[in-house]
Order: sequence, then structure tokens, then C-alpha cells
Amino acid sequence: MAKTILIVDDSASIRQVSSITLKGAGYEVLEAQDGKAGLGKLDGRKIHLIITDINMPIMDGITFIYEVKKLPAYRFTPIMVLTTESEDRKKAQGREAGAKAWVVKPFQPAQILDAVSKLILP
Repeated sequence: MAKTILIVDDSASIRQVSSITLKGAGYEVLEAQDGKAGLGKLDGRKIHLIITDINMPIMDGITFIYEVKKLPAYRFTPIMVLTTESEDRKKAQGREAGAKAWVVKPFQPAQILDAVSKLILP
């Protein structure tokens, strides 16, 4: 059965490129345009990985990560940040919130697949 990945990003083009890359590697992909919409996708189904941006309207990525970690069903779901932010301070905030990996945009599809393969157990 395919592993499911949730992509949360306000950029439709980033969601599209990420989705095509991940689907091409055999993953099932769900998409949300901000943190609030992302939380709405966490309805009890198994999500193997969440990829989130940091800078988004309505609910930013750091807040989103904290909210995900409050949900018992998703407390241990690995979260990868995909963002233009590269400051150590932001990375530290992400780690503190519960992010396991940090990829800076622009990215190569191989970078995403490499990070995903390390975060999703077979």
C-alpha cells in the first residue's frame, strides 16, 4: 500500500512540483494551502509524513507543527519543513516545534525524495 504524504504550502506551484515528484516515486499525496486547511486533512487517516512551508497566511508552519503534535493520532508523524527560510533561529524554532528535517527552496526533486526516504520507514 502506498505511503501517504500531506503537503502544506500556500504556493500552488510548490505543491504541484512536490506532488508530481512524490507521486512519481509511488507516494499518495494530499495537499493543503495553509496550516488551518492542513489540520483539516488530519481526520484520523494514516499520514506517513507531513511537508510544510513556514510562511503561510491564516496559520504559519511553526504554529501548524505545534498543533499537529497536540493531536494524539499524529504526535509521532514526522514533519519536514520546505521553506525559503534558512536562518538558524527559524530552524531552531522548527526543531523545537517538532520538525525532523529542513529543506530550503528552491530545491531539486532528488533532495525531497532523499529526505522523504529517510523520514518514512519502509
